[in-house]
Amino acid sequence: MTQTDAASLHHPLRSDLDDVRLYRGVRTRRIFAFLFDYTLLLVLTAAAYVVVALLGIVTLGLSWLLFGILWPLMAILYVGLTVGGSEQASPGMRLMGLRLERLDGGRVDPPLAVLHGVLFWAAHSLLTPLLLLVGLVTARKQLLHDLLLGTVVVRDR
Repeated sequence: MTQTDAASLHHPLRSDLDDVRLYRGVRTRRIFAFLFDYTLLLVLTAAAYVVVALLGIVTLGLSWLLFGILWPLMAILYVGLTVGGSEQASPGMRLMGLRLERLDGGRVDPPLAVLHGVLFWAAHSLLTPLLLLVGLVTARKQLLHDLLLGTVVVRDR
């Protein structure tokens, strides 16, 4: 085992994420990415509501049971398939030049992406505006759910 290999065993966090250029403007970009993504999610969910309403006619109202879970279901699918996908970014994040990275170097898979989104909403519901203040005092501009999951949002290189 080389000295470099031994050092990486004791410090599993990626050192390539220490470059301050990766974090310039991340907070502002994150806000605009959020607004874009949830506008797009609103449009997609509205279309899904129309589809479920029409299916309700065909299924004699059975599919109307989906109305109660449609918004969270669409959000979970959206985050899981986009942030948990190959680009590790939602359409809003890609538009703003951002992506989600794991500090240990692993890929952001769909379950982690969904957990990241769910923790964001849970923390946001309970801790607003304190949630955003965390990003002002962390070196990598991480929010509370980023710290808990070992993730960071960075600018695309």
